[in-house]
Amino acid sequence: MSTNILKGKRGIIFGALNSQSIAWKVAERAHEEGATFVLTNAPIAMRMGEIKTLAEKTNSEIIPADATNLEDLDNLVTKSVERLGGKIDFVLHSIGMSPNVRKGKKYTENDYRYYMQTMDVSAISFHKTLATCMKHDALSEWGSVIALSYIAAQRIFPDYNDMADAKSLLESIARSFGYHYGIKKKVRINTISQSPTVTTAGQGIKGFKEFINFSEQMSPLGNAPALACADYCIALFSDLTKYVTMQNLFHDGGFATTGVTQKVIEQFGDE
Repeated sequence: MSTNILKGKRGIIFGALNSQSIAWKVAERAHEEGATFVLTNAPIAMRMGEIKTLAEKTNSEIIPADATNLEDLDNLVTKSVERLGGKIDFVLHSIGMSPNVRKGKKYTENDYRYYMQTMDVSAISFHKTLATCMKHDALSEWGSVIALSYIAAQRIFPDYNDMADAKSLLESIARSFGYHYGIKKKVRINTISQSPTVTTAGQGIKGFKEFINFSEQMSPLGNAPALACADYCIALFSDLTKYVTMQNLFHDGGFATTGVTQKVIEQFGDE
């Protein structure tokens, strides 16, 4: 049910690939809540995905951009302000990629060229995006920026590989930029640490199916689905959360603070 909580707000949504994507769900919900926005993704991702369908559904414009490329980001930010008719009120960074994971490399044997790509795409792109917005004074006062993270930034999940390092950096960037952007323009910047979610990116991680089942049993409320994460993003984009900033917000059904559940204990009982 729409409440028009984002009526009149303008945004940029990075990373919608297909209907499984959290960014896709965020775009659908933002549209339902009255926002207008630009959709963006890397050109190669756009060829692989279905973003045109989403653009038609949400009456949105697509501006391709490689988020690691400063020229692309300059073009994206300036054109978004121009075409949306004013400064940007919200940004979603939903970008992550690890060549080491794709190539099946072990963490202790990572290819460092791939490692740098992981950092650039999955974390440093967030810094570049924020720096570009600040350079162009593109974000409105009390604007809201969110990046999607994962608890592997705090705890070891062996098969998450160098993406864990990227998420740690991502969360640090949110805190640091959150301070500087908050002082300058009252822009709030947060990360959401989401439950393991069935997406194209998530399914590329070894043991993902087994882990998502484990997480379901370890979370008192169960795993948070993509649509629920989208609803959380909408709340953080809204004016109802104006003083929430520089936080890593766990949206995981209680997983982050649960030591063990009875369901998991029973898995190890005597037969």
